[in-house]
Amino acid sequence: MAKAKTVYICSECGHEAMKWLGKCPDCGSWNTLQEETRAPAAEEKKVKRAPGVGAEALPIGEVPDEATERMPSGIFELDRVLGGGVVEGSMVLVGGDPGIGKSTLLTQMSANVSRRGDRVLYVSGEESMRQIKLRANRLGANESGFYVLAENDVSIIEERMRSVSPAVMVVDSIQTMYRTDISSAPGSVSQVRECTAHLMRLAKTSGCAMFLVGHVTKEGAIAGPRVLEHMVDAVLYFEGDRSSQYRILRAVKNRFGSVNELGMFEMTSEGMKEVPNASETLLSERAHDASGCVVLCAMEGTRPIMTDVQALVAPTIFGNPRRMSSGVDVSRLFLLLAVLEKRASLPVYNQDVYINIAGGMTLTEPAADLAICAAVASSSRNLLLGADWALMGEVGLAGELRAVPHAERRLQECMRLGFSNIILPKSNLKGIRIPEGMNAIGAETLFDALKFLGIYNARGSKA
Repeated sequence: MAKAKTVYICSECGHEAMKWLGKCPDCGSWNTLQEETRAPAAEEKKVKRAPGVGAEALPIGEVPDEATERMPSGIFELDRVLGGGVVEGSMVLVGGDPGIGKSTLLTQMSANVSRRGDRVLYVSGEESMRQIKLRANRLGANESGFYVLAENDVSIIEERMRSVSPAVMVVDSIQTMYRTDISSAPGSVSQVRECTAHLMRLAKTSGCAMFLVGHVTKEGAIAGPRVLEHMVDAVLYFEGDRSSQYRILRAVKNRFGSVNELGMFEMTSEGMKEVPNASETLLSERAHDASGCVVLCAMEGTRPIMTDVQALVAPTIFGNPRRMSSGVDVSRLFLLLAVLEKRASLPVYNQDVYINIAGGMTLTEPAADLAICAAVASSSRNLLLGADWALMGEVGLAGELRAVPHAERRLQECMRLGFSNIILPKSNLKGIRIPEGMNAIGAETLFDALKFLGIYNARGSKA
């Protein structure tokens, strides 16, 4: 009798090796090869499968122009992140830390869709149907079109799906699903890859929109092979601290809409509550009588959001000063501190510098550079900035300010929230309409912007 075969599969790219290697020879990742035992029958059995559904190749000009049909989820912030609604036949992967609200949000969405008259199938491989019912009772989701199923076998899930014919199906979670023809355990690279491919074929052929819940690793990435994110149509990440009441849903991949779109929720006892005005929420607890606080208008996808950038500069008691940041890439912080010392004559080489973005926001766009530099300078000089000031601009290594995109939309958001004094790159003032009553100041360099704020006087010396 043939013995079982042991293979090592890379969790990042799916490369198979006959022996364990520290470094994957295909993608170059370290310590990603996982051992799996493959049954001889599954290895030797060869099944001929059709490569597709028999569709013919067409010239691109003859492909019919059909608008993508979307259905509302009943949650405006979720529809915003998805690009306008749930696309029929799409597959969406939702990831996030345990307890952050993935199952709660999808349960609320399922109830809203079923209230509209469509059927929803909620499949759970981790919870019993009684546990799902308890959560649904808490959220008020007791609709007749809301079906639940506690099952891990993908073949049985397919049978129940065809009998129910849902418009939306939720699989919680993909790491608990398995196929009987694969000998490896649920959650392994082979099982996650094949189960996702099986469910994707069901979604595309039936027109049912599927939402997959994905576990995350301690590094914050979705567990399983990296190909999982390439197979699905959209990848949504839940961000935020579980101890905080606010949650941020961000799209990092979306074939039917804008990436880096953002939705904000508040975790309550009745479920996830939408936060339609994120700017007011993030600035509601802003400190007005402390130095080192600067307001920035950031763009998250197509949405302008006002946020508070905080800095604390204090003399160090160690040999090497500390640099810590929350919500900002620490490498970017090192670069900006070097520009401040070289181009603005602001010594921080013997100072501890701490940066925090209030509300749990994560800033990735370079338009936050000027606000970070101004916050550090304000804390270092212990100077208060005006409560109606907002800053935006990218800082180059030569100290110049570079233009930011969507400047006009940012100015309108600032004016709506009462920020009438704005400092932005001078090149952004060309060809845009400045709101009435706003004082928009264009600065060419970082030094000029700090001088406008009063950190340096007219002669260029420190105030």
